[in-house]
Amino acid sequence: MLLVILLIFAIPTAVFVIWLVGSFVLDFVREYRNPTSDTDPDDGTVDDEDTAATAEDEGYVMSDQVAALGLLPPDRQNTKTSRAEQPEVVFAVEAARSGAWRPAAELMEKTGDDWERRSALAFQLGEVAAVDDTWLREWDAERPDSADAAVVAGRGAVIRAWKFRGAKLASHTTDEQFRDFHQVLVRARGINGRAAELNPADPTPYICEIWIGLGLGYPHEVMHALWEEITARAPHHYEAHFSALQYWSAKWRGSHELAMGFATRAANNAPPGSLLSAMPLLAHYEYALNTGAPDSEDCTPEMVKRVDAALLDVAAADPDGPRTAEVRHLLAAFLTMQERDEAALEQFRLVDGYVGAVPWRYSSDPAAEFCRVRDTAVERAHAKA
Repeated sequence: MLLVILLIFAIPTAVFVIWLVGSFVLDFVREYRNPTSDTDPDDGTVDDEDTAATAEDEGYVMSDQVAALGLLPPDRQNTKTSRAEQPEVVFAVEAARSGAWRPAAELMEKTGDDWERRSALAFQLGEVAAVDDTWLREWDAERPDSADAAVVAGRGAVIRAWKFRGAKLASHTTDEQFRDFHQVLVRARGINGRAAELNPADPTPYICEIWIGLGLGYPHEVMHALWEEITARAPHHYEAHFSALQYWSAKWRGSHELAMGFATRAANNAPPGSLLSAMPLLAHYEYALNTGAPDSEDCTPEMVKRVDAALLDVAAADPDGPRTAEVRHLLAAFLTMQERDEAALEQFRLVDGYVGAVPWRYSSDPAAEFCRVRDTAVERAHAKA
């Protein structure tokens, strides 16, 4: 076990050299289907700025049909999250932001071995720490062997690194940004390794390590070893699969074939309610972004079956689970592409007001894009009635 951990958390110096001379310098972002964006949609971080458009700026005009359903305009869409967050999570995050660590410590402790919630909360707190970690250092000083503080520190370090990298295409990123990004990721690897040592059962540090691997260019063999560590702890972890799918995609270290193979195996082997049936939809979406595939490929019989499987999966999932809304967003988009508008509206109603999810965050204006697609479904459904 020690040897495997050393392998994962201590990648050879050769990787650094390869990275430094340019193997990582690639354009890893593809724009949304109607591209207007130069931003990174899925680097595992969230920008500090809220990018919601205002109705006045975008000239948005709400139709009578949309208004009758009580749906919200772009300026009332929250671009930071995919759903209404639990009050205790909001309280802990805001307390951390104001400098108080105890609410975060208490809530992290309550997550226990609910790994999906634990990783989601650690990410939210890590975002705060990436900006100001004074409260986290106080937590660690008072409880120096706290695995909870350590895992938040690991996530915060990785998020901080990606903030140094920025959200621009590689061609628009400076050498200084790349250098700082790499250096902070190397430090984050040590912080993350400490979190793994303090709580060996927790998959979260290993999931976080995927994003270190994306930046440092981990080879396939290391990713396979990392994946074994994750699945030994949480074989059907949604965030883990989402993160690994990014690694195996063509824009990172893999190909469409590798990504779709990974996604299909995940969907076929997962129990109902795991939400992993969404993985082939995500893999297809990545493929479409990278290749500019025609919209007709979203509507093949195979894609319809995949959407149907995800609908069954989300119906069996915990409605308040931390990832359920993310799949609903994806389903709303695919159902609209397939002109299954009534079914799309069911998903849109459940997530309206929150647009921090794929596919909307692939757009330069997530709120406007969400409303555009949602309103298309509304108006077509009305016309069919």
